[in-house]
Amino acid sequence: MPHLSKIRINPRRRDAIRLLGNPQALHATVLAGITEQPVTERVLWRLETTDPHQPHLLVLTHTKPDWSHLVEQAGWPHGDGEHALVRDYSPLLDRIVTGREFAFRLTANPVQNTRQPEKLTASQAERANRPSGEKRPPRGYRLAHRTAAHQLSWLLDKTPRLGFEIPTVTGHSDTQSGEPSPADVLLTARNQLRFRKNRSDRQVILSTATFEGRLRVTDPNALRAALLEGIGPAKSYGCGLLTLAPLPADRAHG
Repeated sequence: MPHLSKIRINPRRRDAIRLLGNPQALHATVLAGITEQPVTERVLWRLETTDPHQPHLLVLTHTKPDWSHLVEQAGWPHGDGEHALVRDYSPLLDRIVTGREFAFRLTANPVQNTRQPEKLTASQAERANRPSGEKRPPRGYRLAHRTAAHQLSWLLDKTPRLGFEIPTVTGHSDTQSGEPSPADVLLTARNQLRFRKNRSDRQVILSTATFEGRLRVTDPNALRAALLEGIGPAKSYGCGLLTLAPLPADRAHG
């Protein structure tokens, strides 16, 4: 039975500052909340920092987790309120039917695969210069989409396979690029994360994009799979978790 959790983070605590700045460390802390070890289930998470004074962590698991360690390390263990909400995800999955509309939010790592990139990253150049006998990327190189237009196109191109469509609207514009958008979706944040897996490792550079908008269900089974398995790469680093919410009355069309 899947569960969606919401954990409050205290941004002034030392451990919280460390976790907020390193997706690798936060991923390891999230996995520590899964009772079945070693972890073999798909775990999706997203850090919400719209309000920097009250960040919180969303985590989707296939089994019921225990977040007491995270609250102790980076939350308000002795404060008022619910520090870690854990809810059964099944009721939402049951409400997914063809034609129904939801508000959605997704932070993803939009990428493209190419065999002949114009510019290689340091790690890609290292692999490209390996001796011919050593293993090289079989399907080319994975490069991040860096412009708002390409990131939006990346999502819109994927929706048919994900079991939903983003309805078109009039008079709607993308706040990041200023260009008209044919779909009811906003690119609300674009970030580049830099961190190291370990002190001796090469720096990881990760481009993320946060999308918010309205979707209409076209294939309930495909959408349920996208919700449970995530969208795009870099899921270990907080990307790929698609969340749904009821549409405000003035935006509902279906």
